[in-house]
Amino acid sequence: MDLSIIPWRLILPVLVLQLILMFVALVDVIRHQRTKGPFVIWIFIIIFVNVLGPIIYFVFGRRQQ
Repeated sequence: MDLSIIPWRLILPVLVLQLILMFVALVDVIRHQRTKGPFVIWIFIIIFVNVLGPIIYFVFGRRQQ
């Protein structure tokens, strides 16, 4: 597989955005541990549903204080 044909200029910003979103969402869920639904399930959603997982957590999973 030739990695030189991959358009890294287009993919790299998406990867960075994904990592930042995942990190911020994981820190938030671990810090507060008060979510709508099971705490552990939200961690799996954040990690395994790529870019949409953290967004879904911030929209639906956070419990307002």
